Amino acid sequence: MAFIVNFLLWIWTIALCCIPHTGADELSHTQSSDVVPKRVAIIGAGAAGSSAAYSLRKYADTSSTPIEITVFERAPYIGGRSTTVNVFDDAAYPVELGASIFVEINYNLMNASRELGLLVSSASHARPKETDDSLGIWDGNEFVFVLQNTNWWNLGKLLWRYGWAPIRTQSLMKKTVGKFLRLYEEPMFPFRSLTAAAAAVGLLDATSTPGSVFLTENNISPDFSREIIQASTRVNYGQNLGLIHGLESMVCMATDGAVAIKGGNWQIFHGMLKSARADIRLNHTATSVQRNRDNTLTLTTKPNGSKKEKQVFDEVVIAGPLQDAGLTFTPSVEKQPDEIPYVTLHVTLFSSPHKISPRFFNLKGANAQPPETILTSLPKGLDTGSDKAGVGPAGFWSISTLRTVDHPHASPAEKHYVYKVFSPERLNADFVKGILGLDDTSDAKDSVNSTIGDLPKQDVSWYHEKIWQPYPFLYPRVTFEESLLSPNIWYTGGIESFISTMETSALMGKNVAALMFQSWQNQHETTVGDDPVVDPEARMEL
Repeated sequence: MAFIVNFLLWIWTIALCCIPHTGADELSHTQSSDVVPKRVAIIGAGAAGSSAAYSLRKYADTSSTPIEITVFERAPYIGGRSTTVNVFDDAAYPVELGASIFVEINYNLMNASRELGLLVSSASHARPKETDDSLGIWDGNEFVFVLQNTNWWNLGKLLWRYGWAPIRTQSLMKKTVGKFLRLYEEPMFPFRSLTAAAAAVGLLDATSTPGSVFLTENNISPDFSREIIQASTRVNYGQNLGLIHGLESMVCMATDGAVAIKGGNWQIFHGMLKSARADIRLNHTATSVQRNRDNTLTLTTKPNGSKKEKQVFDEVVIAGPLQDAGLTFTPSVEKQPDEIPYVTLHVTLFSSPHKISPRFFNLKGANAQPPETILTSLPKGLDTGSDKAGVGPAGFWSISTLRTVDHPHASPAEKHYVYKVFSPERLNADFVKGILGLDDTSDAKDSVNSTIGDLPKQDVSWYHEKIWQPYPFLYPRVTFEESLLSPNIWYTGGIESFISTMETSALMGKNVAALMFQSWQNQHETTVGDDPVVDPEARMEL
């Protein structure tokens, strides 16, 4: 029964991330006789760009290859979609605004955390735990399933309600993830073609099929798929099972050992860039890449408030979706990535002295309390899976009680709860008022058209709103973008439509670094007359 207990731990993964595993630790290296440093520009200081720099420095140092790494980031911070904000602007209370957790099979992130000496803690350590019900799944009318802190009772409820579906799901997840983990190891790693690699490990049947169909074909019951698995795809990706492909549906269920870095997961990527000894240029927007006659690349960037700057590089890595980069290429890249739609996610963080209202969730009884984490799904018989705005009658994706804080200006000291809400639209004052159980006397005027900021400070003491486009719509597909768009122009964004997580972005950064370093080895060995290393693209031929 241990595997079912482990399966129940998926409740701690309420956030924007998911799986992986590192295989081959390093490529074999040859001593380089080059004295001119390789000049590498990385555009983007998120998971992919930081990992690319971190891995390049390791490969270069192991082989004594001189290298200069410059990282350009248009934002004023490192971390991309992993960033924190401070409740009450107090550094003692940082909370994740973006990617909140990673798990034990996220080996790139786990290994980097250890190597960088970062403090890893349980993802649920700060939750107040003031109710026996840790997590509930709400369909807009009722809680269709509630998990309690007593695991054995959860096990009985799962088997009673869903039969063998939890066991079958666990087995299918392990089988699917096991295929994916092969991408971390030789002979698959490094892979120039993600499409070829996915085909080689047998994952295209999962990526080509909607999650609802994939689960049905693997004998997972509709009720379990809708109530449990779909709740996970909604909180992690804002998508229902009729929309998201089968591989990402399984990724959402691979959640054992959910952890976070104390103070913020962005510290992993900050540490990676520091370890890479990279020249980090924040508030720098890359605008163009021009190929020169000697096959070097001139990168034009614009620092905020300054004139454009030009710098010549041997390699350029685009570490983020190209469609959002605003880059022009002269000449055009040989392999233009598809433009894909991204989910618009509204994240609302706020603090309040009020607990979540049982009345809002139709709970009756003097001692009724809603679960501290509330996920949502669709009612039975309602299918909005093909609708981008398919949130259904619940109206939101999730509500999480993150922690408690002490109000800095209250006298006497007053405990406030910190909540995070994921929703497809901006929250209005009526909604916030409803979930907090506020009476009409605390109404904001015209609250339907008002926002959380219009509510009284005694009810909402602090808030922060953010609109993200954190992940693509993960439509079924069988082809993915190439890692090499043109000679010496590398791309990490192809992984996004395959699996979109911090870990997989880090994997793609490492993959690009490995391919780049391998190409340097090939150039060196060809120059000195040795037998060339087998081209990685040829190795991936099916």
